[in-house]
Amino acid sequence: MNVRLLGLAMAVGLSLPVAAQAQMLQPGLWELTSSNMKVDNQNLPDLQLILGQLGSQMTPAQKAALEKQGINMGGKGIRVCLTPEQVKTDEIPLQDAQSGCRQEITDRSANQWKFRFSCPKAQGSGVATFLSDREFNTKVNGTFNATGIPQQGSMDTRAVWLGQDCGTVKPRA
Repeated sequence: MNVRLLGLAMAVGLSLPVAAQAQMLQPGLWELTSSNMKVDNQNLPDLQLILGQLGSQMTPAQKAALEKQGINMGGKGIRVCLTPEQVKTDEIPLQDAQSGCRQEITDRSANQWKFRFSCPKAQGSGVATFLSDREFNTKVNGTFNATGIPQQGSMDTRAVWLGQDCGTVKPRA
């Protein structure tokens, strides 16, 4: 089950910062933590627990591959670095050109964006709610197929700005 959840978390995690870019968020290091995760209506442990288990099982090469994509496991969740250019754009660039993921913002208001996403093994919709330029929450529902069997999944994510210095976390291309 952890592999399936990681697939869902990665597909959704790759798309979350994109939805927030035009809200003039602070550039720098962000940490995304997920909760209320469900697969086929079964509650799953919070992402922090799963990442801790997976982190101890991943090889250095697997960790390096994630870091090359701008994804770092640390703190309580996944950490990403957003550049000033990324937070200023009103476009929806692909975070990882090799992922095959696409996003479309379907509705915008002052503090909330609704969006759809489509990846090779995941698709769905969500809502991003901006609390400030240093924090936003998302709710995502979708279908993913990490193991060859389509499954329904949902999760809530909280993104918090940690500071301007990204340290060793590389920005996503």
